[in-house]
Amino acid sequence: MPLKDLVVFIDAKPASERRAELAAQLARVHDARLTGVHVMSRPELPGYMHGATHAKLFQALEESANERAAAAQKIFDGVAAREGISAEWRIARVAQIQDGVMQARYADIAIIGQIDPDDHSQFVPEITPEDTIMNAGRPVLVVPHSGRFATAGERVIVAWNASREAARAVNDALPLLTKAKTVTVLSVNPVTAATQHGDVPGADIAAHLARHGVSVTVEKTHTKDLDPADVLLNRITDLGADLLVTGGYGRSRTRELILGGVTRDLLRRMTVPVLMSH
Repeated sequence: MPLKDLVVFIDAKPASERRAELAAQLARVHDARLTGVHVMSRPELPGYMHGATHAKLFQALEESANERAAAAQKIFDGVAAREGISAEWRIARVAQIQDGVMQARYADIAIIGQIDPDDHSQFVPEITPEDTIMNAGRPVLVVPHSGRFATAGERVIVAWNASREAARAVNDALPLLTKAKTVTVLSVNPVTAATQHGDVPGADIAAHLARHGVSVTVEKTHTKDLDPADVLLNRITDLGADLLVTGGYGRSRTRELILGGVTRDLLRRMTVPVLMSH
């Protein structure tokens, strides 16, 4: 299925412009419509906070939220005008900020920013990549909070572990993979069993991609010294990749928080855009 409908979540932070630029570049390459979405929740005051003073506080919160929305729209409109793409701006007013994930369900891919743990400038909590990956029902392209990315999909690494999530990610990424200059399927510590990778790890998914016209290089690596996330990040650097495709949350988020996991590590330490599907 071709990409024809993209959505990018925009806030008032500087990283939003770089994210919007990448989203616009994808929209142009795929002749897709791009919708920019700013999610805002209506300020709520506890029931005991009433009266003129509290009304002024409520008004100040509302004005601040509207100013952020206007700043976000200015960023998006500016990028869309420069890129000359088909675009639409939308403000999603929700009861809870996490409800904004619903906006991703009306697009082929949702584009969202990595959370910067050192940035405390935004009053309203952001929609997180984790919530979007788990609940959108759509592939999610997470863009690092630092750096500028002129492309995403020319040189691709597919992290393949033969899981349901990885299979979903490969299928969701097909419109990108068919246009890529290079695609490398990388398996880290693969298990050669009939119910997992098979006798030749990566061979079956490579054959599947080849039937779609994708030229694939297959790699596998075994290591006890490095975590899978480290292996992936190292190969991204070695190959000059501009996109990583991977399944997201093969086990529960709670378990990853306790035990650690590849998804959590990548979302914290990514160096290029990452397309994840759950």
